[in-house]
Amino acid sequence: MIETSSTRISRRFLRVWQRNLKVYKKSWKISFIPPFLEPLFYLIAFGVGMSGLVGEIHHQGSQISYVSFIAPALIGVSIMYNSFFETTYASFVRMYYQKTFDAMLATPLSLEEVITGEIVWGATKSLIATVIMMVVISFFGFIRFPEGFLLLPLAILGGIAFGSIGMFFSGIVANIEMFNLPVFLFITPMFLFSGTFFPIENLPHWAQQAALLLPLTHLTSLARAFSYGQIHLSMLWEIAYLLLFSIIFFPLAILKMRQRLIK
Repeated sequence: MIETSSTRISRRFLRVWQRNLKVYKKSWKISFIPPFLEPLFYLIAFGVGMSGLVGEIHHQGSQISYVSFIAPALIGVSIMYNSFFETTYASFVRMYYQKTFDAMLATPLSLEEVITGEIVWGATKSLIATVIMMVVISFFGFIRFPEGFLLLPLAILGGIAFGSIGMFFSGIVANIEMFNLPVFLFITPMFLFSGTFFPIENLPHWAQQAALLLPLTHLTSLARAFSYGQIHLSMLWEIAYLLLFSIIFFPLAILKMRQRLIK
């Protein structure tokens, strides 16, 4: 790898974002299908199948249908998946197999700008998926507007948070197969126990406290609040958590990628 003396992040990171956008445009039709069909499959499966068995869910002092409970959570999960997998598997392929990072570091771009561009692109993928899912879910009446538009900045914030942790793992794994470990030990538990498919209040007390440490718990809670149009001050704590998570793992991702790439 070629070492760069610049440690500043300038607007040049947008060139990395622009490069990824151009590649995305070549296969956007394929990329469009998952965020379009995924909410349909979940809503049909849980709305027609599980909803009749579960009935209504008690959520924040009111009774809501099970399908309306999980619909906003699907957006939170999509934000997590799109940014995390973009900055793990996709970034690793660009770095290790395609040698794209080598080419970019041979330009005036600094390593920090390359990594920032990758993370911002991961957040962009989350935003694109959120827009598509919002259109689908809104068709069923599960998003209240104009409060629902707050899901868009939430997608960017959540995308940066999970994109940063994804890039952090890209900096420490030995090979692409080892991404199975963070997926199995980090992503899967969040998918199951972050209030996605059932309220975390149903868990034992110790498990509830553990769930509050998971970023997807707060992302899902915010997605529900914005979708239901329930804006309250307690959301500031959850926004602050995602901001803090990003502030911690963004520089850690750059540090680990610098240690990996700069010889």
